[in-house]
Amino acid sequence: MGSEVEIIMNIKDYGLKEEKLLNKTVGIPARVITTYRERYEVVCDNGKTFAQIKRGSYYDNPNAIYPTIGDFVMIEWNDSGDSMILETLKRDSSFSRVSSTADRNHEKHHQHEQLVAANFDYVFIMQSLNDNFNVRRIERYLSLAWESGAMPVIVLTKRDLVPNYLEYVSEVESVAIGVDVHAVSCMDGAGLEELNKYFAAGKTVVFLGSSGVGKSTLVNTLMGEEVMTTGEIREEDSRGRHTTTVRQLIMLPTGAMVIDTPGMRELGMWACDEGLEKTFSDVEQYLGRCKFSDCTHTSEPGCKILEAIEIGELSRERYNAYLKLKNEAMYNNDSEGYLKAKNEKFKEISKINRKRK
Repeated sequence: MGSEVEIIMNIKDYGLKEEKLLNKTVGIPARVITTYRERYEVVCDNGKTFAQIKRGSYYDNPNAIYPTIGDFVMIEWNDSGDSMILETLKRDSSFSRVSSTADRNHEKHHQHEQLVAANFDYVFIMQSLNDNFNVRRIERYLSLAWESGAMPVIVLTKRDLVPNYLEYVSEVESVAIGVDVHAVSCMDGAGLEELNKYFAAGKTVVFLGSSGVGKSTLVNTLMGEEVMTTGEIREEDSRGRHTTTVRQLIMLPTGAMVIDTPGMRELGMWACDEGLEKTFSDVEQYLGRCKFSDCTHTSEPGCKILEAIEIGELSRERYNAYLKLKNEAMYNNDSEGYLKAKNEKFKEISKINRKRK
């Protein structure tokens, strides 16, 4: 009989930086690679294991950071059962969305924000070149991606379905300022070599996109084997079935890691002032330059926003998209304050109109 090959795990291969361990004397470092409702799969120097949070470390600590996929944690190793997660280490980046109503009672410390992933270097914003393609959705994802602290990259999949894929690339580049845009096909491999630079050893990439855009297919292509189930696309609306049901971190042959997320049909805005500023820098450059400091950008003379729209420097659709996401973020952060401010703004607009009459 042949001897079994011992697999030696090294947490540093999973992207752990030494500075995260400063002053950490209790437990051993691990990384969360799969999340379930109240259970986690982690990897550490001892190997892979399941773990649960230590109630005393989290429930009794109002400042505790609950772990999510990609988090580095300190654990108390258990050879014969679930290990205990003692602490979540400081994050370099994180991606969150507004919780649904059903989620809000799940964690009392995170009633309005649901973390999707943590500690990643790139956010792959994925859309397929069929009926799923939507520039406004890309703007939404971009704002949240910039806010995460990582670098967004836009990946347009299934380019083999359209003969004019470069036109789509140009359209996206016009709204994705300072962001790389790639069009790829997993069917014939076109464009995939352009993605190699993002998958260096130790780097982590999170995939975001609606169901059916090809996230799982791209993971399988990068792995060189089928590690994730893929679903068919309904022809009538180009929607995919929800094949990915749990968030998981997968190590690629290159030593890079991928975090795949379940398809999200709706992605609510959270606090993302910096993300909106970077995504809509072409809009924000006009703010604060109007003739009146309290300009509402609706009908006032000397409004730089209206002037830019008038001469074609800024599209009305682009400005409206900015307003929609800005208002949504403000509402989710402080619904009472937002509604009060909105009421005051309508009063101000009515006052201006009365003066004109």
